[in-house]
Amino acid sequence: MTDHIAIEDTADGVRLIRIDRPEKKNALTGAMYKAMRDALVGADASETIGAVVFAGAPGAFSAGNDLADFVAGARKPFSEAPALHFIRQLARTRTPMVAAVDGIAVGIGTTLTLHCDLVYASPAARFRMPFVELGLVPEAASSYLLPRRVGLLKATEMLLLSQPFDADEAVALGLANAVMPAGLLLEHAMAQAGRLAALPRGAVAATRALIRGDQAAMEAALEAEAVAFEARLRAPEAQAAFAAFLNRGRPS
Repeated sequence: MTDHIAIEDTADGVRLIRIDRPEKKNALTGAMYKAMRDALVGADASETIGAVVFAGAPGAFSAGNDLADFVAGARKPFSEAPALHFIRQLARTRTPMVAAVDGIAVGIGTTLTLHCDLVYASPAARFRMPFVELGLVPEAASSYLLPRRVGLLKATEMLLLSQPFDADEAVALGLANAVMPAGLLLEHAMAQAGRLAALPRGAVAATRALIRGDQAAMEAALEAEAVAFEARLRAPEAQAAFAAFLNRGRPS
């Protein structure tokens, strides 16, 4: 585990995974990805955990990858990256997942929610996927899932132009269930997760599989993204974009 990922299991069978690195707007390091992956693996193996809730420290869900940590780890093959191991587990997790999004949700902070069964957002939630701006490609099967959720043109706007969207638009597009006041957001997400955890596990698993559809196609898209992501990661475009970001500049 890591100090920046807090895991709490409740009496009603809910595992809360809280990203707790407020000084970096909950940007994710390799150690944090590993801790979250382990928490998901443990939830699937548990006889008592019936739902998982993802939340961030108040005011931010996640700023995405910690780029300094990510660039340092990029010297190794991407197949060994903790981020990819987490993304694979996220796609395969059988336990129902709920997201409580407050504040910024950038990159994986947004794509993570595409794998959640229920998503609630505060009025301050701001979603954005700036992969192309960083010389990269989308991840977590978002290039497959997003067009099927919001349509090809809207997905293109979000993924190619990094078009941000707020909580109200997320609800209108079917990417979030409801907008909740920040003070009630986590309480509501935990209550809904508790309802999921109380349902018959076999029926939940079977219904979830039916709703989600072709798991193999989704995972194939995730792996195709991973191959393209590694290729782009080594390209001069991404290296220049990372350098500009780390020097406090943003690529245009």
